[in-house]
Amino acid sequence: MTNPYQTPQANVPLDENSTPMAYAGFWIRAGASIIDTILILMVTSPLLYMFYGSQFLLGESFIQGPADVVISYVLPAVASVLFWIYKSATPGKMLMGIRIVDAETGGRCSTGQLIGRYLGYYPSMLFLMFGFLWVAFDKRKQGWHDKLAGTLVIRN
Repeated sequence: MTNPYQTPQANVPLDENSTPMAYAGFWIRAGASIIDTILILMVTSPLLYMFYGSQFLLGESFIQGPADVVISYVLPAVASVLFWIYKSATPGKMLMGIRIVDAETGGRCSTGQLIGRYLGYYPSMLFLMFGFLWVAFDKRKQGWHDKLAGTLVIRN
């Protein structure tokens, strides 16, 4: 029995408009991630410097204090999930012309899926970031976080 969301020839799911989806591979996603990291650093670094001064750069502690946790961990997580909810992509993904969709329907993801996707980053980081590298080898170009959340990253 064939999946109604797949074309028989390419075995590629269809998006909401019944056109085949092109999966976003490792390098384009890595580029989007680099862009997002630079943007996050442009926001968080000045804030951390305001709170901790040069001690933030010179300190030996992994976490400098409560503001560090909020600025370095909570803010990027909330920003990422909000961008995914409202734009189906972070700024880096938008610049690279890719977006996140539900793996079953090709449509918008649920908020729960997107929160799960972000939480899935943590197991993806284990074992030398192998969960992210998995994108290069997977036939649907899914990282472990995508598989856990039931998402795909596709080209627009």
